Amino acid sequence: MILSRRSMLGGMLAVGPASALDPRFTYHIAPVLVADGIWMIAGADEPILPGNGGAIANIAIVATPAGTVLVDCGPSLRYARALKAVAEGLTGKPVVRVFITHLHPDHGMGITAFDPAIVAALPGTISEMARDGRGFSDAMYRILGDWMRGTDLALPAISIASDHEAFGGRSLRLLALSGHSAADLALLDERTGLLIGGDLLFHHRAPSTPTADLAQWRKSLTALESLPHKGALPGHGPFDPSGTEAVAQTRDWIDWLETTLIDAVRSGLDMVEAGEIAIPERFSAMAAARYELQRSVSHLYPALENRLLPRVDKQAD
Repeated sequence: MILSRRSMLGGMLAVGPASALDPRFTYHIAPVLVADGIWMIAGADEPILPGNGGAIANIAIVATPAGTVLVDCGPSLRYARALKAVAEGLTGKPVVRVFITHLHPDHGMGITAFDPAIVAALPGTISEMARDGRGFSDAMYRILGDWMRGTDLALPAISIASDHEAFGGRSLRLLALSGHSAADLALLDERTGLLIGGDLLFHHRAPSTPTADLAQWRKSLTALESLPHKGALPGHGPFDPSGTEAVAQTRDWIDWLETTLIDAVRSGLDMVEAGEIAIPERFSAMAAARYELQRSVSHLYPALENRLLPRVDKQAD
């Protein structure tokens, strides 16, 4: 059982930590300054794989007078411990807040490395993590093995109920949105105008849809677009200095995806055929495009078939 495997790896760490120092399982964290007092750590533009240790999500480090703020904390205990050390060395101040943007494990399984009392998320994210987090954890152990050693599910203790939080004079606007998941947190740094979009924003990387509501996602993109921001740090893909390209690319992909899958269902294509549909040239440089199209077919196609192809025995005479 995978639960036994997780327990076994955690126990091995306690009694034999030598493998925890194994260079094969070392995360290389390289922050890049993207605004005054804000650094981005770029995730790999790939699926979650043993070769990247699951470190595929972008992470933000924000220096404030009150201490260091992190936006997301990565896929594992190992990652989050390394992140904490790098962030505190960079700012010279301890981590005082960790924001989790949504439930997906590449963003929040590292909570284990922090006191949950400093970890904050939207109420919907906390409830979703409580419901689905164990399953995500098991899947991460299956894929990543020893990268996950010692990692266990932990929930944020702070349920975000305000639209901003100040840290000794540096204020972050907190936006409760949805679409990529049922509860998506985006943040706007009021000092620099930098937008930290979580997985509502993808840039030069195909958006993922495992828990998506595309209509709500579009509404959230419109809300982000209307903000007075001066650059965007997406959940995946490179930094967007324009602040608008990531919004436009994400919207373009999900619009194309929905239209294409609806047409595929109406044309009678099965899921395998739908996953092989030609991807437009404008997306040719987008990382993981074929991979995410095929994943989205598995996520979205059954519901589309149910809606667009009613059973003949349920139709009126």
